[in-house]
Amino acid sequence: MSSSGGGFLSKLKALDAYPKINEDFFTKTMSGGIITIVASVVMVLLFLSELRLYLTTKSVHELSVDVGRGEKIQIHFDLTFPKVPCSWLSLDAMDISGELHLDLVDHDVYKQRLSANGSPVKEVEKHNVDATKKAAPVNGSENATAVATCGSCYGAEDKQGDCCNTCDEVRAAYRRKGWALANVDHIEQCAHDLYTESIKEQVGEGCHMWGMLEVNKVAGNFHFAPGRSYQQGSMHVHDIAPFGDAVIDFRHTINKLSFGAPYPGMKNPLDNAKAGYSSAAATGMFQYFLKVVPTSYSSIDNKTLATNQFSVTENFRDAQGASGKTLPGVFFFYDLSPIKVRIVEHSSSFLSFLTSVCAIVGGVFTVSGILDAFVYTSTRLIRKKMELGKFS
Repeated sequence: MSSSGGGFLSKLKALDAYPKINEDFFTKTMSGGIITIVASVVMVLLFLSELRLYLTTKSVHELSVDVGRGEKIQIHFDLTFPKVPCSWLSLDAMDISGELHLDLVDHDVYKQRLSANGSPVKEVEKHNVDATKKAAPVNGSENATAVATCGSCYGAEDKQGDCCNTCDEVRAAYRRKGWALANVDHIEQCAHDLYTESIKEQVGEGCHMWGMLEVNKVAGNFHFAPGRSYQQGSMHVHDIAPFGDAVIDFRHTINKLSFGAPYPGMKNPLDNAKAGYSSAAATGMFQYFLKVVPTSYSSIDNKTLATNQFSVTENFRDAQGASGKTLPGVFFFYDLSPIKVRIVEHSSSFLSFLTSVCAIVGGVFTVSGILDAFVYTSTRLIRKKMELGKFS
């Protein structure tokens, strides 16, 4: 039994690819020590570099045709208008499908009044045109609200018997007809209108406006402009008559603008952008043309985020241009790209990292061995020649 065991062990010894040499036959040199130190430093540096790559998450970009249908886009915005009061400012959105949102009452949009020096004036309020409604007495009676009354719509009734008991109801009736209500002095319901009062009260103030819009995934635009808006046939009109000849300066700062939730490393080109500050009065139309690119981001833990990137070009039209008077405001025109970008996070596998480390150690060890052998052989040859030269 022992003889068979010894035979097996001897066979294992015969397979040894790393035969050992007696230490008495080793020759250690100064050049070999230097090469060993340099090789060790190189191996450590390469190992740390490979470890950093192993721990770093990489992103791969893939392109494909966007086949999504019937989807929505969330537009997150945050703008500051230092020269436009909140009561003067309205936000509308429309798209090529025909969907129209006037003054965006049903969206998460908020306003903060700012003083002339930029400090907040009042608490934050939700953007809502209903906030300016006030039931004023009709026909001069203070107790008219206690009795069922029916105020006149001044010719803008949709059908006989329609009532307009507040100034905003009169304005709404005029909008439905496509008429502009240029002068409210003769409108009895507007005698105590908060909208008119707020226009006068907030002269010289600014406005901070932010929130979120949800729109169809088709081309469209949203814009910040002065006055209440309405449709006159196929035309979108803003009623700027209440402001008279006031200069409406639409210089602004875009604190944030994004089409969807952000992903790690995402950069939006209009964040913290400023416009109109170089001129004394920026009275005109600021236009931003956006190309929105649908984007899908898959994190390393297999969570997928559907969002959008965008590129932008800018244009400014003066209020008194060659084509006539231009509505002042800030307009964002967006269009959808048919190409979708898919960003996938991934990291190197441990086996790949281990393979690279083995290649580094083996490669440096081999190269340093070759270099050491070359230096050692060259040194011996030089010494021999020098010795032969002395004897001759």
